[in-house]
Amino acid sequence: MRHTLPVAPQFYVTAPQPCPYLPGRMERKLFTALQGDHAEKLNDALSKQGFRRSQNVLYRPSCAECQACLSARIRVADFVPTRSQRRAQRRNRHLRREPTSPWATEEQYLLFRRYLDGRHADGGMADMDIFEFAAMIEETPVRSRVIEYTADPPPGSRRRPLVAVCLTDILDDGVSMVYSFYDPALERASLGTFVILDHIEMALEAGLPYVYLGYWVPGSRKMGYKARFGAIEIFKGGVWQDLGDPSAHGAATHPLSVDPIAEQVAKITLPDLRPTAG
Repeated sequence: MRHTLPVAPQFYVTAPQPCPYLPGRMERKLFTALQGDHAEKLNDALSKQGFRRSQNVLYRPSCAECQACLSARIRVADFVPTRSQRRAQRRNRHLRREPTSPWATEEQYLLFRRYLDGRHADGGMADMDIFEFAAMIEETPVRSRVIEYTADPPPGSRRRPLVAVCLTDILDDGVSMVYSFYDPALERASLGTFVILDHIEMALEAGLPYVYLGYWVPGSRKMGYKARFGAIEIFKGGVWQDLGDPSAHGAATHPLSVDPIAEQVAKITLPDLRPTAG
């Protein structure tokens, strides 16, 4: 008997676990597999509805009593850097952008480990080994690139040291920064800010209107930096809207604030994934 993948994606919910952003809360995710011939089409469609990619899965927060996590993107045509962001651009103008295929290297992993040990030693990825890192980079069924940033060679060397990396998806309406990391010893260089600014530049060069940043979480210090970028939109109440005043978006909880899972799934707009005739 021949088995085929279902045309319509199947959605599932993870078991609750401690929230990595807001202490004392539990997180839950709605997710679906990203596979088959229509993976890119599904990634494009669900990214516009607040989903994010992790390897071959698309997910969106679906916590029982909390809607704090809000997908964020930058409208590149309207973006104007602040004075501090322009300083970050100047500090890092010597860096070279080097896009590559999604293939993990030992140099990337060593930088990744330094980043986690220096910035997120107690995070959920802290014990990730080189094989799990390779899976994060390489297991992608969509158009992805690894954007490497290298500095000038030190005296007496020709080798350009790797200082920052971003795993980036290419969507039909923008670039999505799946995960980025950088040398924590260069904190004063504002490399995290620079990588976002450079992705804005890449989107402009490619004629793409958005840079997707992942989730902004009001009340979370880890995610507060995203609100410092201009022309930010958030996906809230089923639509994209200007962020406006960040303080206007709270992280209050209420058992009736979240739709039941079945209603959430029913409101998802799916692309036409039927096979074409002929």
